[in-house]
Amino acid sequence: MSSTTVFDFKSQFETLLATIAKERIRYFNFITLASNHKPWFDTGIELEAGDCLTSFAIGQTQFKDLPICVEPSFQLWFRVGLESEIFRGTRDSHSFTAEQPGRLYLASYFPGEWASKTGELSTPDVVYDMVTGDFTVLLICWQNDALASLKQLQKHGDVADLIALEIDRLELPVIPPKDWYYLWFTGPAEIYQACKTPEKPSAVCCHTHNDAGLLQKSVLLPFTPNTRLRWSWKMDVLPSSVREDTLPTHDYLSIAVEFDNGQDITYYWSAELTPETVYRCPIPTWHDRETHVVIRSGSEGLGEWFNEDRDVYEDYAAAIGGLIPKQIVRVWFIAVSLFQHQEGRCQYADISFLNNDQIISVFQEECI
Repeated sequence: MSSTTVFDFKSQFETLLATIAKERIRYFNFITLASNHKPWFDTGIELEAGDCLTSFAIGQTQFKDLPICVEPSFQLWFRVGLESEIFRGTRDSHSFTAEQPGRLYLASYFPGEWASKTGELSTPDVVYDMVTGDFTVLLICWQNDALASLKQLQKHGDVADLIALEIDRLELPVIPPKDWYYLWFTGPAEIYQACKTPEKPSAVCCHTHNDAGLLQKSVLLPFTPNTRLRWSWKMDVLPSSVREDTLPTHDYLSIAVEFDNGQDITYYWSAELTPETVYRCPIPTWHDRETHVVIRSGSEGLGEWFNEDRDVYEDYAAAIGGLIPKQIVRVWFIAVSLFQHQEGRCQYADISFLNNDQIISVFQEECI
């Protein structure tokens, strides 16, 4: 979390931008975005197709009645025009090229939730009364390529390492495994990538720090009695040191199964809760669709590989109940470290389903 003041942020960037030639910068603007302003905020900036921009932001969204704050890397979203798809970055900076002409809009997201990829909300306006705070956003429109311009600017200095971090993001992107994708309405992240470990030639490595990401892969198969999920995992660092079943402490690492009725079961390693503890997600917008099942707990075994085997059909009947869905539609990885701003590290491997006596592999060596 940055300790840079708004005054320093503005004055240092203004001084720095004054050193770069006009051939590099078309214009720049500082914008204040209130956290309780329902999306969308009109910046008044008209973009042309092909315009290259970089944003830098500081600030926080703070909950009035809960010890929760959320920073620009997760909170700040963009839209060009009224009908285009929304997007955000993965850090407190983001560079992008306008794909079509239109007015630039900004949004402070959480505790809202998107209903459509063009930025309509599925949550009522009143949720924004729950938060306070604001963001100061610097928008730079470059004459040419953003990366080259940032490198030129960096020769004259930096502000809280924001320029260096954005150059790093552009030059060394963290690419998710093949055929896996981030859930669109929570946005992208730099959490997951395919990797090799001394024990596993093909694995998914996860590193979360003050962020959140939900990575998915489509897996269509009938949901029948005795359907089992099997995987290996090694938990190195848990992102919470306390029980995760409250909103301010809901930081965790998990693997999940989604069904065709929109429900999901997510299996995770808890810091304190007893194995086989079951509860609904404490995030209000997820409460009615996600069920958490603790299968390991505590610090014993951290840093070691374990093989897991769950009867998903039995777990669904016991934890959710009601009409049993007909299909499994996706497998997820979930990493959350937004609430307590800690770090989590783990690896997954050997993921498969046993269904009707057939083994369906979810992560294979060709993913590397």
